[in-house]
Amino acid sequence: MRVPSKGQVTFPQAVREQLGLLPGAEVEFVVDGQDARIVKVPIAPGESRGQRLVARLRGRVPGR
Repeated sequence: MRVPSKGQVTFPQAVREQLGLLPGAEVEFVVDGQDARIVKVPIAPGESRGQRLVARLRGRVPGR
């Protein structure tokens, strides 16, 4: 698979099905040296997508 100029790639359907990646699923990129892994973000019970986003961004605002 080649990475196009926009840097977007498409997961093959078989991979999405095997990993349970439904539309809207969140993934993280984990870089280890020259390798990268795509990891499905687990959903905590009762946690909304907005709550996960706020938690991930908390403490990342420069100058605060």
